Amino acid sequence: MNWAPIGKSDTPRVEPNLLDYEHTRREFSWAAARAELSGLPGGGLNIAYEAVDRHVDGGLADKVALRFRDRRGQFTDVTYRHLMQQTNRFANVLRSLGVGPSDRVFTLLGRVPELYIAALGTFKNKSVFAPLFPAFGPEPVRTRLALGDATVLVTTPELYERRVAPARDSLPSLRHVLLAGDIDHPSSLRAMLAAADDIFEIPSTDPGEMALLHFTSGTTGTPKGAIHVHEAVVAHHSTSAFALDLHPDDVFWCTADPGWVTGTSYGIIAPLTHGCTTIVDAGEFDAHAWYQLLQDQRVTVWYTAPTALRMLMRSGTELARKYDLSSLRYIASVGEPLNPEVVVWGQKTYDRPIHDNWWQTETGAIMISNYAAVEVRPGSMGLPMPGVEATILAQGDNGRAAVKDGTVDEVTEPGVTGELALRPGWPSMFRGYIHDESRYAKCFAGGWYLTGDLARRDADGYYWFVGRADDVIKSAGHLVGPFEVESALMEHEAVAEAGVIGKPDPVVGEVVKAFVTLRPGWEPTDEVRLDLIAFGRRRLGVAAPREITFDQRLPHTRSGKVMRRLLKARELGLPEGDTSTLESAS
Repeated sequence: MNWAPIGKSDTPRVEPNLLDYEHTRREFSWAAARAELSGLPGGGLNIAYEAVDRHVDGGLADKVALRFRDRRGQFTDVTYRHLMQQTNRFANVLRSLGVGPSDRVFTLLGRVPELYIAALGTFKNKSVFAPLFPAFGPEPVRTRLALGDATVLVTTPELYERRVAPARDSLPSLRHVLLAGDIDHPSSLRAMLAAADDIFEIPSTDPGEMALLHFTSGTTGTPKGAIHVHEAVVAHHSTSAFALDLHPDDVFWCTADPGWVTGTSYGIIAPLTHGCTTIVDAGEFDAHAWYQLLQDQRVTVWYTAPTALRMLMRSGTELARKYDLSSLRYIASVGEPLNPEVVVWGQKTYDRPIHDNWWQTETGAIMISNYAAVEVRPGSMGLPMPGVEATILAQGDNGRAAVKDGTVDEVTEPGVTGELALRPGWPSMFRGYIHDESRYAKCFAGGWYLTGDLARRDADGYYWFVGRADDVIKSAGHLVGPFEVESALMEHEAVAEAGVIGKPDPVVGEVVKAFVTLRPGWEPTDEVRLDLIAFGRRRLGVAAPREITFDQRLPHTRSGKVMRRLLKARELGLPEGDTSTLESAS
């Protein structure tokens, strides 16, 4: 193959949506962002109308909205017109079953067309969409269906028999199971869609009506169900313009599974609101297949996870250079902080910066980001999104914000670690934890949403992630952020990935222990271990790891995060807690 070198784009130069960060922040308002959307013809705001129907009315009916690649490598295109018709049919199916506003529609599916049709059709019917990972085991599925008061489940016959059928009697609210795929069955979704009318009038939808239920794993015990509303689409549209620099002509690929919040907010809703073509890949990670997809589909904007980028880094720059990635103009990362070493490698390999950003299931959309026309500082989360006010709060003894009589203190001097907090009021902010009002109330103090993440802010306003408050290591009077240690270790030529925990110690409280995955060609010898410890001391001083264990299979969540909590539980022989989001769950 004689492709153009990476960085020599054959696509027209695109002016960034956010050219002047300070000016945009001063002038921005969520009311103006809301005005960029159409609103329902009969009044109100509905996610599905903004993502699909308004584009059909606006002349994009025959444009490809979704391009699916199945596990066999075959492609299926769905235009905006066809997507509108199919989602109308799904809404009519729900209505025919007596499923109405606020009823919960769950999906347990891979990245297949039925998942996207179900999501958008559910929004049209003003029911509540709740996606689940297809890799969940029976107990996590049962727990979430029960906690979320599931009325409808869309899944496959195989997943139903393995994950749901054993617990069906304990799910009294689950009235309907719709089975996806080419099957001959009374509950065949395909047959129901074929029989349904493709015309559906979306009823007037209040922006504050519940639209989404996203589950986020608790440290132990019951997961949390975060409630989001139709107004969230305003933030999805605005933040994807700023943080992902989406334009209507973009071919966009978000590698996240819709079973977690990124795969819904930015894998389904946001790109469709911009009228983009979205690539959906049903396969698992494979470096060759991913590069082939980026090349052949002429992807322009790519939103992926640090874990995937680290795996691509492990595959080497030479592999990337075998493919024509000249159409790729913007790369962004999400799921966990992006190590500086990966940012530097990405710039060298793709001749483009990788833009990290930060947000949570609870925030519903990106809150802090690096932007197209703003300096990228490797390792930094970036700057707050226009319309988002962030701060650092002074810490108490437990690492979290010190709250006294309902008040908190902001940290004004740069470089000081504290709890990252956000001023409530953005449209995609979660509106509660389902059936757990007290847990929700504890997330707020002094007029701020307490994120539970520790960070610091530099003199120019850039935010730098330190770690979850629960993960921070307290060693000999020092607070050590595991992310900083992991990033430093990754600068060593032998290290592909690292996970860091605090191990109890009778003298210093906790010692820093690292679990290290080695790059190909390196052996887990004592010599390498001692070299890494010495390297850490030179880079980190008192924060350096005292112990290192080699582990070629670090546990990850399906969103790509190294599960430090699980590493610690295994190290100390403690209960592992909720492992339902573990990458290898089955």
